[in-house]
Amino acid sequence: VQLQASGGGLVQAGGSLELACSASGRPFNRYLVGWFRQAPGKEHEFVAAISWTGLGTMYSDSVKGRFTISRDNAKNTVYLQMNSLKPEDTAVYSCAVPTERYSSNNYDNPSWYHYWGQGTLVTVSS
Repeated sequence: VQLQASGGGLVQAGGSLELACSASGRPFNRYLVGWFRQAPGKEHEFVAAISWTGLGTMYSDSVKGRFTISRDNAKNTVYLQMNSLKPEDTAVYSCAVPTERYSSNNYDNPSWYHYWGQGTLVTVSS
């Protein structure tokens, strides 16, 4: 699976951005997709994940209620709508897909994922 994240940019605190993760290669609709972020000097942090059907969504406590993950399997794309952005949301955001089909077992563990896209930078100014 080849992944490409897009949609990042500079936004003021309280603003919104929508990220997109486009996929090609293996049948996209058989895999959970996760979003992670990495701030300078920090480890990858789980942000959100969505099951292969789109019926299951998971969020970190830090973004719950502000971010919404969704997917359009016909377009091989997963979206991350980010609202009420805070300066601490500043990071490079990347999407990832595991090798296990039809599984959500370790959705918040970056080591579980095998395919990673190039990230997109989100900068939130105060």
